Amino acid sequence: MRPVVIAHRGASGHLPEHTLPAKALAYAMGADYLEQDVVATRDDALVVLHDIHLDRVTDVARVYPGRHRSDGRYYVRDFDLADLRRLKVHERTNADGSLVYPERFSATDEVFRIQTFAEELEFLKSLQAAHGRNVGIDPEIKRPDWHREEGVDITPEFLRTLADYGYQEHSDPVYVQCFDDKELRRIRHRLGCPLKLVQLIGENDWGESSTNYASLRSRRGLERLARTVDGIGPWMQRTYRLRGRDGQVHSTGLVERAHAAGLAVHPYTFRSDELPQGFSSFDALLAFATGTLAVDGLFTDFPDRVLGFLRRISAQTHSNQ
Repeated sequence: MRPVVIAHRGASGHLPEHTLPAKALAYAMGADYLEQDVVATRDDALVVLHDIHLDRVTDVARVYPGRHRSDGRYYVRDFDLADLRRLKVHERTNADGSLVYPERFSATDEVFRIQTFAEELEFLKSLQAAHGRNVGIDPEIKRPDWHREEGVDITPEFLRTLADYGYQEHSDPVYVQCFDDKELRRIRHRLGCPLKLVQLIGENDWGESSTNYASLRSRRGLERLARTVDGIGPWMQRTYRLRGRDGQVHSTGLVERAHAAGLAVHPYTFRSDELPQGFSSFDALLAFATGTLAVDGLFTDFPDRVLGFLRRISAQTHSNQ
């Protein structure tokens, strides 16, 4: 069975991340799952944005000059949903305003907006009804501890919203993600959520997690993790290392250990315009991930290119049989 293709923030390699057009395009391309990052506004609405900040993906500084915090950043939590409705979403920028990915969609006269989590789920429901193809979702609870410090516990409302749209059983096409392992244990063992859960594993450690990455170097640590979650979502560079003078790519064993513990593995993020060290082409990266590592799914900004690669590999396999 081929790995599932998860559209990272939608077809974000083609259109501004987390906008409904980016999600619609990813759906049309054939992605198996669409990702949503969820954060809370001042009036406790759950909206789909990758960050707790607004200034790198919207025109908030122009519309609301001076409403930044002391660190110069504009926080979603400082704005009501009605305020966010006035903002335009654009391609992600660096702090100096330059594009993070200069070759991507950069038009500024198009209007892209922020939507609530419920609005996106309603939109996907309509897409599926109109076109007859089901698609899964891969929502992430962003920084739950930070939100609690800000006066809101976003997890119960997040789960209620999922339930309102029919996501209530383990077999439903949804993976709930979080970097915070404490929150995942709470979701599974205290709140009794039956949905599939994924522990995200960050670049430097586990992001917000209180569990050290070193614990994943043993099968026992992963088996403990499997008591709570169904899978892991590691930063791709956690899964391989370079060896020798020629920099050959070798597995770190993380994927194999996770599989032995019964965990699915969905690494992130596969970008054709940002290849990790050790890979000379996007196809080489995908071949290693899907062939050598045999991952169960992957997050990508370019679902069309990943699906195209998987179709070519499948065709080659059948022609050789």
